[in-house]
Amino acid sequence: MFRTALRTVLAHKARLLMTVLAVMLGVAFVSGTLVFTDTLGNAFQNQSAKSYKDVAVGVTSYDHRDSGEAGAEKSPPGVSQETIGKIEGLDGVASVTGRVSGFAGVADPDGKLIGNGWANTGSNFAPGKDGKDASYAFTQGSGPTKDGEIALDKATATKGKYTVGEPVRVATNGPVKEYTLAGVFTTDDGQVNAGGSLVLFDTAVAQKLYLEPGFYSDLTITAAAGAPESRILDQVKPLLPENAEAQTGERLASDQAAQIKKSLESLNQMLLAFAAIALFVGVFLISNTFTMLVAQRTRELALLRAVGASRRQVKRSVLAEAVVVGAIASTIGFVLGIGLAVALRSLMGLTGAKVPAGALVISPTAVGAAFGVGVLITLLAAWLPARRAAKIPPVAAMNSVHGVATTKSLVVRNSIGGALALLGSAGIVAGAAAGSDGRMLIGAGAFLAMVGIIVLIPLLSRPVIALVRPLLHRVFGVSGKLAGLNAVRNPRRTGATASALAIGLTLVTGLTVLGVTIGQAIDKSTTDNIKADYMVRMEGAGDLDQSALTALEKAPGVSAVSPQQSATLEVKDDFHYASAVTPGDIEKVINIASVSGSLDTLAQGGIAVAEDTAKSNGWKVGDTLSVTYSDKKKGELKVGATYKPNEFLSPVLISTELATAHEARPYIPEVWVKMDGGASDAHEQALVDSLGKNPAITVMDQQDIRNEFGGMINTMLNIMYGLLAMALIIAILGVVNTLAMSVFERQQEIGMLRAIGLDRAKVKRMIRLEAVVISLFGAVIGVGLGSFLAWAIGQTFKDEIPGYALVIPWDRIGLFLVLAGVVGVLAALWPARSAAKLNMLTAIKTG
Repeated sequence: MFRTALRTVLAHKARLLMTVLAVMLGVAFVSGTLVFTDTLGNAFQNQSAKSYKDVAVGVTSYDHRDSGEAGAEKSPPGVSQETIGKIEGLDGVASVTGRVSGFAGVADPDGKLIGNGWANTGSNFAPGKDGKDASYAFTQGSGPTKDGEIALDKATATKGKYTVGEPVRVATNGPVKEYTLAGVFTTDDGQVNAGGSLVLFDTAVAQKLYLEPGFYSDLTITAAAGAPESRILDQVKPLLPENAEAQTGERLASDQAAQIKKSLESLNQMLLAFAAIALFVGVFLISNTFTMLVAQRTRELALLRAVGASRRQVKRSVLAEAVVVGAIASTIGFVLGIGLAVALRSLMGLTGAKVPAGALVISPTAVGAAFGVGVLITLLAAWLPARRAAKIPPVAAMNSVHGVATTKSLVVRNSIGGALALLGSAGIVAGAAAGSDGRMLIGAGAFLAMVGIIVLIPLLSRPVIALVRPLLHRVFGVSGKLAGLNAVRNPRRTGATASALAIGLTLVTGLTVLGVTIGQAIDKSTTDNIKADYMVRMEGAGDLDQSALTALEKAPGVSAVSPQQSATLEVKDDFHYASAVTPGDIEKVINIASVSGSLDTLAQGGIAVAEDTAKSNGWKVGDTLSVTYSDKKKGELKVGATYKPNEFLSPVLISTELATAHEARPYIPEVWVKMDGGASDAHEQALVDSLGKNPAITVMDQQDIRNEFGGMINTMLNIMYGLLAMALIIAILGVVNTLAMSVFERQQEIGMLRAIGLDRAKVKRMIRLEAVVISLFGAVIGVGLGSFLAWAIGQTFKDEIPGYALVIPWDRIGLFLVLAGVVGVLAALWPARSAAKLNMLTAIKTG
C-alpha cells in the first residue's frame, strides 16, 4: 500500500506541487522565525558576554532629583570621584572606569540629524594610564582630552563625511555647539548597533553636560588576577550611595542576555502567529487537494477494496501520501526558512540596525518544529479525505466517480456549524458589552464564529451565489449562466475554497477597520484640541532645555508660546501629574474647554483641575489644597478652574513659574507655538533659526503632528498586510485547485458543450467567471465577519480614545472586493486554459 501511495503522489504532480506550496510557505515562516530569533539572540548574547568579559563588578546609579520621591533632593547625582578613589584602593581591584551619558545628536553637512534620535548618545572618553580607553578602538586620531574636542563612531563619521580636524556641530539638550573632531573609533555599543550615533567628550565636559562635575552615573570595575568577583562586590556595596547598585559582570551579562531574549519574544510571537494563520488557511487547500485526489481515484480505491484491501489499508494509503507530501514540503520549507532568516538579518542591516556578527543558529527546536508542523498539518488536513476514501464500497468501481453527501451528514454538519456560529456571535457581543474586560471573550467568540461560518459556508453558498446568477446570465450569456451553476455544483469544495479567502479577508478587514477608525479618532482629536501652528520637541522623545523655550519666545512672528512642562504634586499622600504651562498663552495654543472658574487664576499661583479629577477627589473651585512639591517643600494652592479632560494635557495645570521654582531641572518634552498669520515656510524657518538650527530639535506643523500620531497605525497596517499576503497566496492556490478539479470532473460535459457550439473563448470565460464568483463569495463573508469583529474590539477600548466612532472604510473594502475578483481571474488562468484545450472527442469518451 505504501508503494501504491508513493506512485499516486508522483502520478499527480500538479496537485502535489500546490499542496507542497501550501505547507511549504507555512513551514518556511515557522522555521525562518525560529532560526532568525535564535541567531539574533545568540549574536547579541555573545556580544553581551564579550562586553562584560573583563568586568568584575558594574555599578549603576539613578538620579532621583526629578522623580518626586521622598528625600530625592538629598541623593547625590551619581557616584563621586571620592568614592571611586576608595574603590580603587580595595583589595583585588585592578582598575575603575567612570562613565556619564546622555543625548547627543550629530548634524550632517546639510544640518540634518545623523541617526534615529532615540539611540543618539553622548558619553565620556576615559583613558587609562596608557592613554587608551579599552572600550573603543580608534581608527583615526585619538580621544578628546579637552573642552571643544569630540570623537565619533566610525559609522557616524562616514555618514557625515567628517575627517579628523574638521568642525562638527553637536546638539545635546542645550544649544547646539561646534566641536573639533579629534578621532574616529569602532565600538560594539548597542545604541550604535541599533542605528544610533555615539559622541565621546572629555570627561569634565561630559560631566558638565549630563550630570555634575566630579560625578559618574556608571562604573566598570576590573579585578586583579585571581581576585573573585563576589569578594569585590561585597567590598564595593558599602561604599556606594543609596541611589546606586552594584552587580557582578557575570550577572550583568546574564541579565542583559535575558533582556535581549525578552525583547525578541514579541517579534517571535508575532511572526509565529502569522505562520499559524498561513498554516490554518493551508489546511483548507490541503484538505481540498486530498479530497480531489480521492475523487479522481474513486474507482482505483474501490478496485483495491474489491481485490481484498481493508478500509484501514485504504485509509493508511491516503495518510501515507500525506506523510510523503508533508515531508517533502517540510524539507523545502525548512531550506526556504533558513533563507528567510538570512534575508531578515540582511534587512535589519539595510534599515540601519547593526546586527553583531555570528554564525547562523539552527537549533533542534527549529528543525523539530518545522518537520513536526509540516507533517502534522498535512496529516490533519488529509484525515477526513482518508476517512471518506476508506468508506468507498467496492461497487463504486462500477458507478460514477462523484460521491454524493448523504442528507444526514449535511444536517449534522449544518447543525454543528449553526450552533458554533451562534455561540461565537453571542461571545463576541457579550465581550463587546463587557468593555476592556471582554477582549478574551471576543477572541474565543471570534474563533468559534469563524469555525462555525467555515462549516456553514457550503450551505450559504447556494442562496448567496443564486443572487448573482441572473446578473451573470444577463451580462455574460451562456458562459455566465454555466459559471453560476458550476460554482454551487459541489458546495463543500466551493465552501472550502471560499473559506481560505474568507479567513484572510476577515483579518485584513478587521485590522483595516480598526486602524482607520483609531486613526480618524486620533486625527480628529488632534485637530479639535490643538490651536498651535507648531509643536517643537527633541528627537528621540528627549526633553528640551530651558534655553530652547526662551529662544522660541523671542522668535519673530510668535504670538503665543507655552510648554507642556512635566511636574508632580502630592496632595494628601496622593501624587498627581501636572502640566506646567504659560498662563494666558496656553488657551491660544491648546483648546481648553473651561467648566467652571477661570484659567486666568494660573497667573496668580492657582491651579486648574480636569473635571473628572476634581470630581473623584471632591475638589471644587475655591478650595485650597495643601500640596508638597517635588523638592519636598510644602505650600497651598487654590483651585481656580476646572476644565474638560484634554489628552494633550495632564489632569492638573499650574504655571511654569511655579513649577520651575521647585524643579532642579525642568522637564520640557514639548513646546506649543502660535504664529501671527498662521503657519508658513517663513515662520517655520524663523523658529528653526531661533533654535540655532539645532539638528536634534524638530519643528512640526499641524499636518506633521497628525502624521506623527496617526502614521504609526498606517505603518503597522502595512506590516500586517505584508504578513497576511502569504495567507492570501495560499488562498489563491486553493482557487486554482478547485477549478482544476472542476475541469477534471466536467471533461465529458465540457466536450459536449464544445461539440454543440461553445467555443474556446466562452469556455475560458465560464471558468474565469466561476473563479470570480467563488472568490467574491469568500471575500464578502470575510469582509462581513471582519467588520463585525472590528466593531466588537473597538467597543472594548472606545472609552480610552476620545471621539472614538466606528468608521467603515468603504473605499478600502471596495478595493478588497476588486482584488478578490482579480485573484479569481489570476487563479483561473491555468484551469481555463486546460479546459479550452480539451479535445472534444476525447472528453466526450471520458466517463
